[in-house]
Amino acid sequence: MQKCFFLFSIFFSIQALAQDSTFNSLMQGMESKQAIQKPVVKIFESERLINANTTELVGKGRMVFRVIHNFYDVAGSAGGIKNFFGLDNAADIKISFQTGLGKRLDMITSRVRGAENYQTGFSRVQKLWELGFKYKFTEQRKDDPSHPLSIALFANMVVSSMPSSTFVAPYTDSAETTFNKFSDRLSQAIQLIVARKFGKVSVQLIPSFVHRNRIIPGDDKSIFALGGAARIPLTRSIAFIVDYFHVFHSQAAKDFYKNPNSAVHPSIKFYDPLGVGFEITTAGHVFHLNFTNATEILENRFIPRTVTSWGKGQFRWGFTISRTFVLWREKH
Repeated sequence: MQKCFFLFSIFFSIQALAQDSTFNSLMQGMESKQAIQKPVVKIFESERLINANTTELVGKGRMVFRVIHNFYDVAGSAGGIKNFFGLDNAADIKISFQTGLGKRLDMITSRVRGAENYQTGFSRVQKLWELGFKYKFTEQRKDDPSHPLSIALFANMVVSSMPSSTFVAPYTDSAETTFNKFSDRLSQAIQLIVARKFGKVSVQLIPSFVHRNRIIPGDDKSIFALGGAARIPLTRSIAFIVDYFHVFHSQAAKDFYKNPNSAVHPSIKFYDPLGVGFEITTAGHVFHLNFTNATEILENRFIPRTVTSWGKGQFRWGFTISRTFVLWREKH
C-alpha cells in the first residue's frame, strides 16, 4: 500500500510540474509575443500630400501648424508672363492646426479664404471655417501579415461666414451664397483612407463623399469621388508626390452646366483634380512644392467644383509648409 501511495505521489508531482511548466511556457510565449510586436510602418512623411489627406497622425500631445497656398494659372489665357505665371494672384489660402488628442485621434481646425478666381458671384463661397477629425483604425506593421494596411477615417464640417448674397429676380435663389438659414452655410466631407507601403513606395486609396447643404439648383447636393495618391522617394530628403480624384458628377448636373445660354453658369465643364509635386523633409519641417489644376483647397470645395484644366494651362503653383510643436508630454 505504501509503495502504491509512493508511486501515486511521484506521478501526481510529475503531472503538476508538467502542467506548471506548460502554463509558464504559454505565459512566456504571450509575453514574448507582446514584447516583439512588429514596429509600425511610417507610410507618409506628412498628414497631407497636395490635395489629399494621408493616414498619418501628428501624435498625442503634438500639433502641426500648416499653411497651404495656391497661386493662379501658370499658362493659358490668364497666365503667362503678364501675370508672372500666376504669382501675381492667390487662388486660395488655408491656415490650419492639426492637434493630436490621442494616439489614434487628431483634430483639425482651419481657416480658408475660399477661391475667387473662376467662380462667379453665384458660386463664390468664401471665408470658410473647418472643424475636422481623423481617426486611425489600424496601422501597417513591418513583416506582419496580420497588419498589412493602415486605415483611417477623415470627416469635417465647414461653415461659411461670408455675408449672404442678394440677387434680383429671377436669380434670387440661384446662388450657393444665398443663405436663407444657417444650415445653408454648412457642408460636410468624409473620407476613408487606405494606405500601404511597398518597399520605399507609398500608395493609398481615398473613397470620398461630400455633401453641401446649399447648391445652385441643378447641381448635385451629394457627390462621390474616388481618390488615389502615391509617394516615391528620390533621395533621403526629397520625394515625388502625386494625388488624383475622379469625381462622379451626375449626368443631369453635367448637362445643366453645359448650357451656353445659362446666365448663372454658361458652358461650365468639370475636371478631375490632379496634383503633382515634390516633398522636401527637414528636421521638424515638411515642405511641398506642387502644381495642381484645383483652385480650392478644402475637400468640400475642390471635389465638386474643379472647373480648370491642365490641358488649357489652368494649373497653378502651390506650396505647403508645416511645422510640428509639442504641446504636452505623457507622464510615465
